[in-house]
Amino acid sequence: MSASAWLPTGTVYGTLLNFRREAELWAPRMTEAPYKAAPRAPVLYVKTANTYAPQGAAVPVPGEVDVGASIGLVIGDGWSESAQALQPSAQAAINMVAKTLPPIAGCVLLSDLSLPHDSYYRPALRYRNRDGFLVCGPALRPLAKLADVGAIALDVKINGSTVQTVSLASLVRDAATLLADVAEFMALEPGDVLMVGTDCLADGTRPRAKAGDRIEISSPGFAPLVHTLAQEAT
Repeated sequence: MSASAWLPTGTVYGTLLNFRREAELWAPRMTEAPYKAAPRAPVLYVKTANTYAPQGAAVPVPGEVDVGASIGLVIGDGWSESAQALQPSAQAAINMVAKTLPPIAGCVLLSDLSLPHDSYYRPALRYRNRDGFLVCGPALRPLAKLADVGAIALDVKINGSTVQTVSLASLVRDAATLLADVAEFMALEPGDVLMVGTDCLADGTRPRAKAGDRIEISSPGFAPLVHTLAQEAT
């Protein structure tokens, strides 16, 4: 790994059902058992430390994988104090974060890999937390160099062909609202990363890739995130 490669120093949290298209596709099923209602708070999962991989990694896979392009919000110093001071007013937290996002150290491109699976309410670790299944962009992008987080768009290419464009303008909870809503029920610490979510294709699936494929995730203002997939040893 290059000495300049960026990797998380804290816990990485993924967010489910935070893009409008996927939320709408799942809406008819949200009233079914066992939950019988749409989620009222962000639905999160954890990417464990064994999943962290740097730019340029060759990630071992047992077969096809779903490719989830995302932006990670990297928590900076002062987030816990800022969120606590604004409790219990979630709207005040939203207003504060929407104006300046001061506790956020920056944003990073992420390639969130998972084995294809059906359930999004109970994401099993064995699908999402295999070794190397979170490839990280080469560098953190300071917020001061981003005009508007909500205007970020991600292009996903597999073997040079564009397979998806992800627009953060279509989030259910934008970055500010997501941060404030998560702060209502859990503490985030400096170095933690909160992913805003990954979007699906029109049919509800995600781009699929396999061993030998080259994946590139790019966005204006960010150095491209590039990695490959390799056949997992048996």
